[in-house]
Amino acid sequence: MTIEAMQPLLQPLATSAGKTEVNSKGADFKSALMNALQSVNQDQLASSEATQALVKQEPIDVHDVMIAASKASVSMQAALEVRNKAVEAYQEMMRMQI
Repeated sequence: MTIEAMQPLLQPLATSAGKTEVNSKGADFKSALMNALQSVNQDQLASSEATQALVKQEPIDVHDVMIAASKASVSMQAALEVRNKAVEAYQEMMRMQI
């Protein structure tokens, strides 16, 4: 799933006329999350471009391709772990009794 496809999911459901401290913190979290996801996407694109350049026998070092692939892999694994923790937290809240 691309970042562009995820943006509607991250849009706020309703906006208020006056921002409170909680809303501004929510906006900060949203922008931090979007920046992190865009960084992961950029790493994935850079890895893909480097791999394509290597396949096309363009002047690129193999170690640069491997570094880009490793960076993309690590950033994706970190994003997946954050997602897993968020899902786990949501499930824990849903199990709470009122």
